[in-house]
Amino acid sequence: MQKILGEVLEENRELAKKGRVASYIPALAKANPDHLGICIAEIDGNTYKAGDCDVKFTIQSISKVIALMLALMDNGEKVFEKVGREGTEDPFNTLYKLDLPYIDKPANPMINAGAIATTAQIKGDKAGRILELIRNITGNSSIDYSREVYLSEKETGEKNKAIAHLMKARGILEGDPEEALDHYFKQCSIEVTACDLAKLGAFLANGCKGLPSYGKIDRKTLSRNLLAIMTIGGMYNVSGAYAAEVGVPSKSGVGGGIMAAVSGRMGIGIFSPPLDENGHSVAGYGIMKSLSYRLDLSIF
Repeated sequence: MQKILGEVLEENRELAKKGRVASYIPALAKANPDHLGICIAEIDGNTYKAGDCDVKFTIQSISKVIALMLALMDNGEKVFEKVGREGTEDPFNTLYKLDLPYIDKPANPMINAGAIATTAQIKGDKAGRILELIRNITGNSSIDYSREVYLSEKETGEKNKAIAHLMKARGILEGDPEEALDHYFKQCSIEVTACDLAKLGAFLANGCKGLPSYGKIDRKTLSRNLLAIMTIGGMYNVSGAYAAEVGVPSKSGVGGGIMAAVSGRMGIGIFSPPLDENGHSVAGYGIMKSLSYRLDLSIF
């Protein structure tokens, strides 16, 4: 496995040159485009890693999976009264459909609108509970959020603010939209490594086993929902193509991370900041294709 990781990393390194580091959040523009790391955490406890897999970066949209987990534990499947479980051909930060009269909720919890609506349904200290759950699953109590990135997102997140206020006007979002946004910006600013992502992926791959309580949902229903929604929406508007090419439930983030969960086998964490036009790590996508082929990971 170690030899495969090293080979796959080098095979896909040049792909990073085809992407661009995210700059619409100013703090993210500081990322080193040459960083590239892979980590695999098998559910039996074995871990393999190559490259820059211990470099910290912000989790960004990968946090949406953990937010959905908590919202489901707090509310059960009532969560889906406010956010759908369907794929979409629209970009991750779209808002125009939310103003159409026949649309009563965002398509899924992985796009920004759906994620904000999901985070709003978490009880209590939303971002704090997301951070604590990530610490517990990874066994890494030092994980924290980046104040710099949080403030950068908060100062420049005008489109997310528009999305939240439009959902409030449509009755999709309950409570204070500014409060929901503040927690959303914080959860996206949590700093992790590729190995932290691999551990999160392994937890999902192992059926979410190990939590002391699952609240208002049973473990198997929680696991099914998370993996299904990652499959149909985790890679946004190219989730269908990704399913055909890779075939592994995955979630990307504009910080350059990809988290994947191979049911019953392993979690995968990848870090490479340069992104394609859809907001996914270019080299990360290539690595997932290579790993899927070499290790026969596709669920299809």
